[in-house]
Amino acid sequence: MELELRHLQAVCRIAEAGSLAGAARLLGVSQPALSAQLRRIERVAGGELFTRTPRGVLPTPLGEFVLSKAHRVLGEMEALSAGARATTATGPLRLGSIVLVMLGALVQELDELLPDRQTTVDSEDSVTALTRLLGSGHYDAILYGEVNDHRTPLPAGVTARTLVSGEPFWIALSARHRLAERDRVELGELAGEQWMAMTSQDDGGPEALHTACAGAGFAPSLRYRIGDTALNRRLIAAGRAVAVFQPTAPATAGVVLRPLAGDPIRGRLTLAWQRRAVPAELAGRLYRAAARAYAAGLANNPRYGTWWQAHPEVHPERA
Repeated sequence: MELELRHLQAVCRIAEAGSLAGAARLLGVSQPALSAQLRRIERVAGGELFTRTPRGVLPTPLGEFVLSKAHRVLGEMEALSAGARATTATGPLRLGSIVLVMLGALVQELDELLPDRQTTVDSEDSVTALTRLLGSGHYDAILYGEVNDHRTPLPAGVTARTLVSGEPFWIALSARHRLAERDRVELGELAGEQWMAMTSQDDGGPEALHTACAGAGFAPSLRYRIGDTALNRRLIAAGRAVAVFQPTAPATAGVVLRPLAGDPIRGRLTLAWQRRAVPAELAGRLYRAAARAYAAGLANNPRYGTWWQAHPEVHPERA
């Protein structure tokens, strides 16, 4: 076996995540598969690259050496890919995004605002993966969300513009829930509920949920972590769980959305692009398409539409 770029990427993700479980989520593989791959890499490298500790994994001296070389090689490959991409502006504009309510409308807006440029749209579960794929030239632009004060480092050569600076997460409840008729729900009133965990683990969402619940005097009981949106909503409608949703989520039979008192969990949506691949004029059109796509979702929730109109400070930039 010879070391390949994917092996170097795996070693870097393990070091960054500090655990095999966290790295496996970022790489989209199972933890046993990543463990087996690490053992094969260590056999080629000639020794252990990480030591296991109660707090996770730490690089060994050999691991530090391999990581330094891996970062250099991967950085050169990212520069090569991005540079090659920049010389061919006739190909499709490649957009990556986390799963957002606005994605469906965004596809339509892109077709209308960019009629002269084919656009591909892919979704990812990880913000970290999105930013790395942007840096490597796999994507020309990305749309991603972060929660509360969380900030994701961006690669070199990237420009970012905030799309929505403070979207409040609302609570999704069964229409038969005891709090379903409230205009606003106090988080502490949900202390005894079973919760749907937030699917992304690297956007600050899980930490924000735990912090908000701790401030309300309880720790959330996270019973489900399921990426299937339709199944999530069926479980909520059946009264088996509650969850925080984007307030622009489309209506679902048996499910109601209510604001949380004090808006303790707020999201920030950002558009970022590689300057070498996306000229300023094209970036502006892409930003306008994303802004219009988000605005289209306001019709899903008239209550949130009223809140939105009263808070222009969180709106997309007009310049």
